[in-house]
Amino acid sequence: MLKEFFLAFIVSIDIYLAAAACCNSGVRIPLSSAFIIDMFSAAILFISVTLSDIISGFITSHTIHIIGTVVLITIGSLNIAKSILRNIIRYISDRDGISLKMGELSVFVKLCLDDSAVDMDSSKVLSIGEAAVLALAGSLDAAATGLSCGGSDISAAGAAAAVFICGAAALILGSLTGRKISSLNHDLSWTGGLFLIIFAVVSA
Repeated sequence: MLKEFFLAFIVSIDIYLAAAACCNSGVRIPLSSAFIIDMFSAAILFISVTLSDIISGFITSHTIHIIGTVVLITIGSLNIAKSILRNIIRYISDRDGISLKMGELSVFVKLCLDDSAVDMDSSKVLSIGEAAVLALAGSLDAAATGLSCGGSDISAAGAAAAVFICGAAALILGSLTGRKISSLNHDLSWTGGLFLIIFAVVSA
């Protein structure tokens, strides 16, 4: 189960950071919404690992690993680039007093810039629908990670269970430490990208 929990740890980094951003912005995550986020992440990983096992029956596991490694490194690099962009925008905003108006931007673009933007109705409570959008926006890492596991000894059910456990812990920790993390004034989403690249290299 070591690999399964390492996968879960990677997927849960984004869940933690999203929960922390919501906490810092005063957005409360009800138990029902937290359950949706947790279940969605676990389901995406289960489906992607299962799909990778099916695909491995038609092409060699070596080919799957190569494709998976490339995809993971690409997504990891994009996550790091996104984090750098967020830090640049935050730096310019703090230094020059520039306010970013996101009213006309799409939901997914808003979430790339600020996880707390998922509170689209400004109710300060994350609804089930908004939780689903947040989970969907953050599912790319889980899907890519799962699809890279074809032909390995990773259990789809075990990985999903590990994500459910780690995801729940990430939501709780994010809600408790959100203001502390945000006070650092740095975007930490690059850590998820870094671990994706490490996983890609180690499992290659």
